[in-house]
Amino acid sequence: MGRVAEWTVNMRALVLGLFFSAAALPCLGQTILKTEPLALAPYEVVLVRHPSCPAGWVLKVTGAIRGLHRRKACVTLSAAQASLAAAVP
Repeated sequence: MGRVAEWTVNMRALVLGLFFSAAALPCLGQTILKTEPLALAPYEVVLVRHPSCPAGWVLKVTGAIRGLHRRKACVTLSAAQASLAAAVP
């Protein structure tokens, strides 16, 4: 009887782990904006489609604290980094 109870506990843990990982998966994608937002929190990162970047690349903009300039760099577009959905800020 002890093995059945142990198996049930292990299966519950497995199912809960799969459920939480599936719920967290959509959070990994980041939308690509059409324009750079005016307000950006310090160290917040957004991806922007920008004509200065080559095809397949996007502009990565990192917010800065007051008095410093934002950091901007063209980065490759990968499936892990962004969903292909476009949003307007």
